[in-house]
Amino acid sequence: MPHRSWTRLTLRRPDDWHLHLRDGAMLRAVLPHTARDFARAIVMPNLVPPVVTAAQAAAYRDRILAALPEGLRFEPLMTLYLTEATDPDDVAHAFLSGVAHAVKLYPAGATTNSHAGVRDLDKVRPVLERMAEIGMPLCLHGEVTDSEVDIFDREAVFIDRVLKPLRRRIPDLRLVLEHVTTQDGVDFVRDQPKNVAATITTHHLVINRNAILAGGIRPHYYCLPVAKRETHRIALVQAAVSGDRRFFLGTDSAPHLDAAKLQPCGCAGCFTAPVTMSILAEVFEAAEALDQLEAFASLNGPRFYGLPPNEERITLVRGEPWSPPAAVATDEGPVTVFDPGFPLHWQVGS
Repeated sequence: MPHRSWTRLTLRRPDDWHLHLRDGAMLRAVLPHTARDFARAIVMPNLVPPVVTAAQAAAYRDRILAALPEGLRFEPLMTLYLTEATDPDDVAHAFLSGVAHAVKLYPAGATTNSHAGVRDLDKVRPVLERMAEIGMPLCLHGEVTDSEVDIFDREAVFIDRVLKPLRRRIPDLRLVLEHVTTQDGVDFVRDQPKNVAATITTHHLVINRNAILAGGIRPHYYCLPVAKRETHRIALVQAAVSGDRRFFLGTDSAPHLDAAKLQPCGCAGCFTAPVTMSILAEVFEAAEALDQLEAFASLNGPRFYGLPPNEERITLVRGEPWSPPAAVATDEGPVTVFDPGFPLHWQVGS
């Protein structure tokens, strides 16, 4: 049946394998928008201060669950922020006890609240080797931060300078190249026989760098890694709709107050949680690949992380164009919802 004639699509409830929930007032405001559609999410640890230890991860998980509105079912999957002082024993305890499902590596200065990240990979090698022994995944923000490297080249340089040597040194380490943005990243993952996967965001599937820069600066499209050329966006779509088990959804939904986005040095991040499933249905429909959406959003991620897929189902319904809210209110101010730049026809229904 041609995809353009589909009006309903039922799939296992999806998961988000890269999510920012923040804390406090922001957490309370944005959590319901993820919990409405997603059963689980890998929660990023770049708070202030960062979530470094098992005890801190357990406490953050408790705060998330306390903020969950009654009647919604959602499981936060916690991560630990890797620093050069991280204790391998604490990491192993966190993983084997079920407190944390992954460790996050931020190159120092790469993105929001990453200043405590890693500058010298050799200093964290004992942690990485222990993770390889126990099968704990390492989630990577895959960019170098050298000032002499062009911002549009930082992912490709990271792959050559950091990722390929790391694969050679610790081949059993399970790696997730997060928010992949380039053909280079897609090709790297496809070339790996095992232990490597990549998440793809909602926004990188639909915007290129023109969305940020052409016709004026549009700060609500500014994210890190920054969106690249159209050829790279097409490569991401092709990877997402391919059915390849190594690619799965990680929205990198990253809420910031408008006051923090709309300033001379604004924050990086796109708040996509309220519209992700609707946007994905549009993208997969346009690619005539709606039958692959469940694999990308609901199956490939659990398989890599060694978790069962969700038994619960959701249904996407196609109808007349609808408009999502322009912003979500928090106790501290509004957070603008990502606008894909085209009409949305699909909604999560019943």
